[in-house]
Amino acid sequence: MDSQRSFLIIALAIVSFFLWQEWQKDYGPKPVVAPVTQQQVSNDNSSASLIMDSPETPQATTPTEAVARRIKVSTDVLELEIDPRGGDIVSLKLPQYALTKDSQDPYVLMRQIGAFEYVAQSGLIARDGPDRNGRPLYQSEASEYRLNGDTLTVPLRLEHNGLQIEKRFIFTAGKYDVRVEYQILNNSAEVKTVQAYQHLLQNIDNGESSSMFMPIYRGAAFGSAEERYKKYDFSDMQKNNLTVTTTGGWVAMLEHYFVSAWVPDQASTHQLYSRIHGGNKGVIGALSNPLDIDPGQTATINAVFYAGPKDQDNLAQLANGLDLTVDYGFLWFISQPLFWLLTFIQGFVGNWGVAIIIITLIVKGLMYPLTKIQYESMAKMRNLKPKIEEIQSRYKDDRQKMGPAMMELYRKEKVNPMGGCLPMLIQMPIFLALYWVFVESVELRHAPFMLWITDLSAKDPLYVLPVLFGISMFMMQKLTPMQVTDPLQQKLMMWMPVVFSIFFFWFPSGLVLYWLVSNLISLAQMLYIYKGMEKKGIHTRKA
Repeated sequence: MDSQRSFLIIALAIVSFFLWQEWQKDYGPKPVVAPVTQQQVSNDNSSASLIMDSPETPQATTPTEAVARRIKVSTDVLELEIDPRGGDIVSLKLPQYALTKDSQDPYVLMRQIGAFEYVAQSGLIARDGPDRNGRPLYQSEASEYRLNGDTLTVPLRLEHNGLQIEKRFIFTAGKYDVRVEYQILNNSAEVKTVQAYQHLLQNIDNGESSSMFMPIYRGAAFGSAEERYKKYDFSDMQKNNLTVTTTGGWVAMLEHYFVSAWVPDQASTHQLYSRIHGGNKGVIGALSNPLDIDPGQTATINAVFYAGPKDQDNLAQLANGLDLTVDYGFLWFISQPLFWLLTFIQGFVGNWGVAIIIITLIVKGLMYPLTKIQYESMAKMRNLKPKIEEIQSRYKDDRQKMGPAMMELYRKEKVNPMGGCLPMLIQMPIFLALYWVFVESVELRHAPFMLWITDLSAKDPLYVLPVLFGISMFMMQKLTPMQVTDPLQQKLMMWMPVVFSIFFFWFPSGLVLYWLVSNLISLAQMLYIYKGMEKKGIHTRKA
């Protein structure tokens, strides 16, 4: 099997998989929303009823009223708005990340505009919780806060049924994680019981979709003691309510380069849950165990809210598995060290495009022994073709004798018939892992390379890189003439450089740069290997 045919089969398999994913999304069977049973509603002692008792979204208000009473908070990396009704984060922008390339507007991660909602809610339920029967209205000392030093605390206060409650949002300079605390003083003469929850709510359909060749996940995920990272998308929510009991854990909403997450107290037990609200909003959250507060005593409940880029180092420090929201798929164990190497190189060269070129050189260099075996095996198989055809002609009516005769020929000539395929199969996981590194890494978002390539996460505006890739692929075909004899297959192979060039028109330029450099290195390696084989008398071209 020649390298181009192998490349074709593997590439078409990948494309077919992406097409199947998109078909399933648009035309596959639709899930049925699981109904809430009467038992869930009536059984107050069950964990299921506690989830159902968690509050609904804030009561609808007019835009003017909502804006007038929101509390605005600004740090160096966050701009957010808190609704005093429940103390929910209803708007969050990331000033360090532009909405689009060269835009002056910050990236908007969370918002509550019209019918669309993407908010972070938290509260206290159970018997004495203020959120038990609706969202309480907190009081704030100011309507606007700005971080000027290392930390900023935004306190919201409430008195409810003998409880003095202070809900604090604690911000730190340069940090996307916010510490959310409840300080609860029981001023009554009886034991009070509360139960903390934190959840994220988002519309199922936000009008955006992933590309066929850039399948970007938008939806929920969670982590538990048993399962570090698991996606739980909106269709999963529509099929079943998530119910997972765990020590620690976390819940999150993902959208390509960015993530919002609630991380409850990692030393306590929580129930992770999901549900569909209002028919078109997905909710995923964490529910803590009930907490009893004796008369005159104070209790503290802690959680961390994160909203920002998928920074693996920071996420890994917050919770076990939260860094896996940078989703490299099943090859994560290869992608993570490759990402570390890419970041290390960029730290020296200061340019992500140059770093991509260098890491491609390193990977192709390390894979050179396998590449050498592959091309040598292919050349030897071409040289054996007359002998193979002679054996096939001699034993065309006796398949049982043909097999042993072929194996004897391979043994005598010291040729492995799989030698051209196995090295490529070994290399493919490396190249696919690099692909996901380039797709998932927020560091490449809006990162410039040189000249007209000003954003490695966007397509080449002049389509120069895809065209150069097609030319390099055509040159590789010329260097290794096809062995196929079927006219249709020959025409298909001849047009493959054109087809892939057109596909790559929509790929991020960083990915196309990687494939182009990889092809150029392969060309250089092929010329070097074939030249050495010609000196040994092994023909590398088809006669």
